[in-house]
Amino acid sequence: MPEPDYLGSRHPRLLLYLPHRPYGLAELVAAPDARALVAANSNHWRKIVTLLAKIASPDADDWRRFRDEELFRRAALCFAPELVNTTAWHWIGGMDNLRRFSALQHRAQPLADSPGVSIDPDRRLLLTPYPDYRQLSNALVSRIRSALARRGFYDLRFRGSQ
Repeated sequence: MPEPDYLGSRHPRLLLYLPHRPYGLAELVAAPDARALVAANSNHWRKIVTLLAKIASPDADDWRRFRDEELFRRAALCFAPELVNTTAWHWIGGMDNLRRFSALQHRAQPLADSPGVSIDPDRRLLLTPYPDYRQLSNALVSRIRSALARRGFYDLRFRGSQ
């Protein structure tokens, strides 16, 4: 039986695409839980889940609670190399990962003062370095949040449509 390609909300605000799956994904699909994902995997996955929460959380100061209680009700992880048909923002983490999306056409423009980060607002596409603290510092996360906020990502209207 093939491994699942998706974990989280079926109507996410943010969908993070990664090239590899966490351990125990099949069990997590039945009951998505960030704490369970981190407990079953390495520190590497804690970093990924934390960065996803820091960007997806409606309140930048409340990302810890959001990660532990709401993350997979409002966001998702996808492991397939094609964009899911959804109105969500699509976040592709890592240049090697982006190469898997060979048919993807976009017009992502570099985000000022944000090395390796590009945005295509028409496609709701966010391209960043791989989600790791060394490559996505808190300052860079803050610039990404500001760019998404300018494009309505955190608007109450959008949050209510989940």
